[in-house]
Amino acid sequence: MAEQVAASKVNTELAQQGTLVKLIIFSLSLGIVPLTAYFASLNYVWNGNATFAALTAVMAANVVLVAYIITSVYEDKRPREAGQGSESKKER
Repeated sequence: MAEQVAASKVNTELAQQGTLVKLIIFSLSLGIVPLTAYFASLNYVWNGNATFAALTAVMAANVVLVAYIITSVYEDKRPREAGQGSESKKER
C-alpha cells in the first residue's frame, strides 16, 4: 500500500513539473513568436508596411494563446479519463 502511495506522489510531482515546463515554453513563445513574425513579415512579406506586419504579429500571438488553451484542456481531461477507467475496474 505504501508503495502505491509513493508511486502516485512521484507521478503527481512529474505531472506538475511537466505543467511548469509547458507554461515556461508557452510564455517564452508568447514573447518571441510575435516579435519574430513582425520583423520577418515587415522585411520579407509586406515590404515595409508596418500595419500589416503588426496584424501578422497579433495573429501569431493569438495562435500561441490558442495552442496553450488547447494543450491545457487536453492535459486537464487526461487525468479524469484515467481516473474513470480505474473506477470502473474497482466497481467490478
